[in-house]
Amino acid sequence: MFMVEKPFISMRLLSSVSWVPFSVASSTPKAAAPYMQVWIGATNLRMDKKGEEGKEPSAMAREAIVEFMPEVHQMQQLVATETSGGWEKCWEQGLTPWDLGRPTPIILHLHQTGALPKGRALVPGCGSGYDVVAMACSERYVVGLDVSHTAIEKAIELSSSLPNSSYFTFLKADFFTWHPPELFDLIFDYTFFCAIKPEMRSKWACKVQEMLKPDGELLTLIFPISDHVGGPPYKVSVSDYEEALHPLGFKAVIIVDNELAIGARKGREKFGRWRRDTNTLDARSSFLREEGTLSIIMNDGF
Repeated sequence: MFMVEKPFISMRLLSSVSWVPFSVASSTPKAAAPYMQVWIGATNLRMDKKGEEGKEPSAMAREAIVEFMPEVHQMQQLVATETSGGWEKCWEQGLTPWDLGRPTPIILHLHQTGALPKGRALVPGCGSGYDVVAMACSERYVVGLDVSHTAIEKAIELSSSLPNSSYFTFLKADFFTWHPPELFDLIFDYTFFCAIKPEMRSKWACKVQEMLKPDGELLTLIFPISDHVGGPPYKVSVSDYEEALHPLGFKAVIIVDNELAIGARKGREKFGRWRRDTNTLDARSSFLREEGTLSIIMNDGF
């Protein structure tokens, strides 16, 4: 597992935490798991050895995707060929393996324990909007952004009648060209960084800096941590985020394994909180734990 030298962090999941696990893949190789459970799925193959028949790893990986994860392969083909509307086509055809169909567990628990910044929040690539709705409250107004018109329509349809609907909005816009009327106190990124081409990551960081208040926080779920080739999703690592964010003054307050990751993603996902590195910023913080909540305790500074 990727190890990072960071401040000592104690993180434990109390036994009463509950979440609905995704279905488990059949042990029969030909019976592929439902594609929504594993966004990375069959692409998680080691690329440092040739196959038994002498095939190059990249060819083997492509064959594995086509045979065991046909929906992921179709999604990748659409994104690659439909340069101006690939993601829209994915939503139109229901090829959305990244969509959990519910809020991300760690975001839900951080919200419930008061561990998320208040103010204005942004979720780029919000999709169906579950995380937007989960975070929205009287103390936090959340904007869900997506380039797909179909995704935004679905998010509005699912959430417009909810009691907290006055505390969030959904906008169809391109994250890289959109200019918000106000800056944000919080930006949450999950399956967005890994969906863009690696050469776009520095531009992603610049947009985060542009949209975030100087004392704002960036929350990232670093996924998929693997050694597969191609994408989306493209493989990521902590160092990939550091390479993009460090030049702009962002430092990680914490980076820990996400113990609340859904079953299929456990061990391939880390949770990170990032802030601007200023002389006056004190990274010493403690998130009080209550029964059935995630507890993260910071015991040191940057």
